[in-house]
Amino acid sequence: MSKGTLQRSFGTLMLLFIILHDLFSQSREPSSIRMMFYNVENFFDIYDDSLRDDNDLLPQGLMRWNYKRYKQKVISIYKVITAAGEWSPPAVIGFCEVEKRSVLEDLIADTYLSKYDYGIVHEDSPDRRGIDVCLIYRKDLVNLLDYHYLLPKDPIGKESRTRSVLYSIWLISDDTIHLFLNHWPSRRGGVLAGEATRKSISQMLKDKVESLMEGTKGQAKIIVAGDFNCSPEDQEISNLLGKNPDSPGLINLSEHYSEKGEGSYRYMGTWEMLDQVMVSEWLINCDRGINTSEELFRIFNPGFLLRKDQKFPGVSPFSTYLGFRYQGGYSDHLPVLLDLRIKSVNQMK
Repeated sequence: MSKGTLQRSFGTLMLLFIILHDLFSQSREPSSIRMMFYNVENFFDIYDDSLRDDNDLLPQGLMRWNYKRYKQKVISIYKVITAAGEWSPPAVIGFCEVEKRSVLEDLIADTYLSKYDYGIVHEDSPDRRGIDVCLIYRKDLVNLLDYHYLLPKDPIGKESRTRSVLYSIWLISDDTIHLFLNHWPSRRGGVLAGEATRKSISQMLKDKVESLMEGTKGQAKIIVAGDFNCSPEDQEISNLLGKNPDSPGLINLSEHYSEKGEGSYRYMGTWEMLDQVMVSEWLINCDRGINTSEELFRIFNPGFLLRKDQKFPGVSPFSTYLGFRYQGGYSDHLPVLLDLRIKSVNQMK
C-alpha cells in the first residue's frame, strides 16, 4: 500500500471515529479532560523571516525544508494529537519549538481538527531562533480567562533573550486552573550551557507559584509543564518541589519515569525525562471539582512514534530530521499527557 493511500485511510478512519464519538457523547458531560504537551521539533513554515534565525529551515537552507515536507509535518502533528486524544482530541495542547502563529492556524484549519473549533494562544518570544511556547484549546471544553507571557530578568535587569513562559488561567467546570508552559534553554554545548537562565526562570516560577499559593491559602490548582531541558533530579526543578523545605511545594508527576530509566527524549542511547508535569498538592488532594493523580500522567509512546536507533540498542523517537537528514518522522521528543478528573456535584455528596 502506498504512503498516500495510507494517509487517506488514516484520515477516513479518524473521521469515522469523530462521527461515532459525537453520536455517543451528545448531551453528556465529560468526566475528565486531557491536557497534552508536545515539543514538535522545529515546526517552521518555508518562508524567510528577517526577525528569526530560520535560514536552515528554508527550501534553499541546509535542511531543504520545502512545502511538501511542511504539509507532511502538519499532518504528522495532527495524527499524534488525534491518537493521543483517543476518542476525543485533548482539551488543551501546549507546544514548544513553534515558529509562528500561522503554522498553528494551518494545523487547526487544514486537518480534521477544524471540527473542534480550537482557539490559539501565541505570541512571538525574544528567542534568537524564533521558536515559541504556545497552545491550542477546545472552546467547547475549557474557558480561557486570561494569559500572560513571562520573562525573567538578567543580572543587569533586562529581560532575557529566551523562550517566554506562557501563564494562562482557565475555568474548567467552575474550577480555576493555573497553567505555566515552559521551554527552558538547552544544555547543548555542555551541562553548564544555559544554566544561569534556567535558574532565573526557575526562581521566577517559584515566586509566581508561591504568590498564588499565598493568595489562596494553599488551595490554588496549578500545573507547571513543558520541556525543561533538565532532569527531575536537577536543582532547578527541586527548587519548585515539596521535598525542598524552601519551595512552593509542587509535586513532580514525571519523577517516577526518570527513576525507572524512562523518558521523553533519548540522547546517546539514554532516555531523559525532559518533558515534565508538576502540580500543586491541592490539585491532587482536593475532594471537589477538578483533581488529578500520578497515574493520570503518562508519556505517550505508541509504536508509530518510535524507530530503531541506528547507533544504540533500542528505539528512539521517530524524528523529522536525524541531524541534517530528513527522515519524515514526527518529533525528537515524545508528548506527555495529563488527565484531569471532573468531580460533579452529585459525586461529592
